[in-house]
Amino acid sequence: MLTVKDVMVPQVVTISPYSTLREALSLMKERQVKSLVVERQHAHDAYGMLSYRELLDTVVAQEGDVDLLNVYDAATIPAITVNEDLSVRQAASLMSRYHLSRLVVVESNQLVGLLAMNDILARLMGELT
Repeated sequence: MLTVKDVMVPQVVTISPYSTLREALSLMKERQVKSLVVERQHAHDAYGMLSYRELLDTVVAQEGDVDLLNVYDAATIPAITVNEDLSVRQAASLMSRYHLSRLVVVESNQLVGLLAMNDILARLMGELT
């Protein structure tokens, strides 16, 4: 059985919920990523997700100011999280059901990776060739 751990990306770029959207955009450009995991401020907090989708909605569609708005204002919090031992099939089912491109991967409530739809499909295409 193929698990989330087999496909996920362990190098996750994170950002504080109190950073500005300008800082988030700069970090995304610098690290060449399409999403950032929003850090928890306390152990009981949930992780969040800031992706192109939220930025498009907040900055472009709603004409939000990248210097006045914080990551917390635009991010999806809480993000849906999965355990690294979950099967890729079950993770894909969650992504499909909730129209998600990415899932935050945790182990013992600690961030360990990010699972993107692209990673799953790249693995599938690699196995077909």
